[in-house]
Amino acid sequence: MKLSEELLEEAADWVVTLHFEAAGDAQWLAFERWRGQSEAHRAAWSRAEQVFGTFDAVPGEVGRQALRQLDGLKGMSRRRAVRLLGTLLVAGPAGWLAARHAPWDGWMADASTGTGGRKSLTLGDGSRVVLNTASALDIRFDPNERRLHLRNGEVLITTHADSMAPRRPFFVDVAQGRVEALGTRFSVRQLGEQCQVAVFEQRVEIRPQSGARVILEAGQQAWFDSHGMRRIAAVDDSAALWEQGMLVARDLRLVDVLTELSRYRHGVLRCDPQVADLRVSGALSLVDTDLALTALERTLPVRVSRVSRYWVSVAAL
Repeated sequence: MKLSEELLEEAADWVVTLHFEAAGDAQWLAFERWRGQSEAHRAAWSRAEQVFGTFDAVPGEVGRQALRQLDGLKGMSRRRAVRLLGTLLVAGPAGWLAARHAPWDGWMADASTGTGGRKSLTLGDGSRVVLNTASALDIRFDPNERRLHLRNGEVLITTHADSMAPRRPFFVDVAQGRVEALGTRFSVRQLGEQCQVAVFEQRVEIRPQSGARVILEAGQQAWFDSHGMRRIAAVDDSAALWEQGMLVARDLRLVDVLTELSRYRHGVLRCDPQVADLRVSGALSLVDTDLALTALERTLPVRVSRVSRYWVSVAAL
């Protein structure tokens, strides 16, 4: 099907709205109406998903900053930015590859996952890393150090003894500071202005940009920002079961469970305030979030309403 440039530009406009801006309920509903207008509209969006699927690995704030850069530093209006993106849709995937030298080239990480994805890697020293949903990671090993940079999302790391002498330190850089592994298994997760670190074996040292260093022992987790520690609490191994595609809830609020599930699916997952405080205990699938929602519907006094796969609400019966 031959798609008009005008229709592809509309699809590009929706890419900007849904990926780089704070799209609310009204925007998602309007998008569904637009996409449902005709087979051509659906084909235009399929083209957009194909070309811009790589954006799933891009941190949301990085995407917004890049768009602001196009609007401001480059003197480019939002409309012109949409037209530029529309040009990539017209060119198709080959056009996207040719445009890798554009300003967004720096977004591409060494390893990344899209929404709902997971990826396991074995590093050059034998260490193992697992990327969670919508994560992006850079890997830099040299004769002096082993360094990871978590751009976005979450990673589970099991370090391996370094074969080089002297032993190279193992660092994970995040926006808020640095985490040093001290022979350990641990996870690091970016949470907006804060970073969460959970230790399952041995210990790690957390170094905020301008705060005091803290040693975190096995069974502990901490939240910190660039200025220091915000909270330290207990953690258990079930917190890392996302590696197996499972979320284990122990007396969690329904709204918190749905917030976690929303990390693994596209679109809007709403929770009615009337049922937000219902308590949830059990194991839920992160591989099939629709199955997880069905399980919640069967065990709680709630109703799951689906306008589309991008628009789901959980409310009282």
